[in-house]
Amino acid sequence: MKVLSVDTSSVVATCAVLDEEKLLGEYTLNQDMTHSERLIPMIKVVMDSLGLNPWDIDLFAAAKGPGSFTGLRIGLATIKGLAHSVDKPVLGVSTLEALAFNIPWANVIIPIMDARRDRVFTGIYSWENRKLSNMMEPTIMEIEELLNFVDSNYEEVTFNGDGTFVFTDKIVKALGNKAYFAPVSQNMARASSVGELALLKWKAGCRDNYFDLVPDYLRESQAQIEFKKR
Repeated sequence: MKVLSVDTSSVVATCAVLDEEKLLGEYTLNQDMTHSERLIPMIKVVMDSLGLNPWDIDLFAAAKGPGSFTGLRIGLATIKGLAHSVDKPVLGVSTLEALAFNIPWANVIIPIMDARRDRVFTGIYSWENRKLSNMMEPTIMEIEELLNFVDSNYEEVTFNGDGTFVFTDKIVKALGNKAYFAPVSQNMARASSVGELALLKWKAGCRDNYFDLVPDYLRESQAQIEFKKR
């Protein structure tokens, strides 16, 4: 079963093709370009390099959030459009769960994404019986609140995600030796993690469709907030 997956929830753009337990190809860029400019060309490069076309894909998957409002819309619209064009299934995967999935060796993983104003998108995950379990549902909270909670409840945690760059000093000051940080290669979005999670969820009976799958923002956009103020 071949899976085409993408993640455009942050500044990172990444796409991958998996075939069951084999990663066939992955293309990741972490630079200041718009996803609308680079995602389709990236997918084409990977697919062409593998000699595949959309009809060869059995499942299309995308990170559904939280994350960048525009980025999420671009990624989901692209993957839903491809799935619809060949009438194949589509599945959305939590951005935070996919980040946590990058790190199979840690007991407690806390992905954090910068949500601005000293807030983070976050969740808490743990490996139990070789499966990634969600110990705290994805949410948005102030970084100090998260660090206080972690300090009171855990002896050792591993952080990853773009929020680690923003809040490294605060994390180290609050948690000291309790806090570990993921290696550079596992600290950002990986489409391969999105794809593998999607495959596992599909086999477990999870189902989405390209009409109802929408981004999970976890907050109102700045435009919505300003509109309500007016």
